Amino acid sequence: MAEKHIYKIQFINQQQVYEVYAHSVGPAGIPGFVEIGELVFGEKSALLLDPSEEGLKNEFSGVKRSYIPMHCIIRIDEVERQGKAKITRNENGDNIHSLPLGKGNPQLPDGPL
Repeated sequence: MAEKHIYKIQFINQQQVYEVYAHSVGPAGIPGFVEIGELVFGEKSALLLDPSEEGLKNEFSGVKRSYIPMHCIIRIDEVERQGKAKITRNENGDNIHSLPLGKGNPQLPDGPL
């Protein structure tokens, strides 16, 4: 049986950087979104539990696929080994921002470019 690929996905969610691992990443059927499926977390039998990874595991429990807006994706890497899923708090205040979208935004034109 072929070994499954493992992807490390980093994205912004509510001014925090999430880092998760998944077996499936690709374009979603919803325009402007990336589909992440088959999220993987550390072993349940491990003696030491990481509270941040446990928090992510609880947040994504029961989720088959997650759809992340493309403008929130920082990076997607195919990796050899799974690492620890984590949430990184922004150390420098509010320097992390998502791309502003929407009509009436003074920074973006309303019509086609």
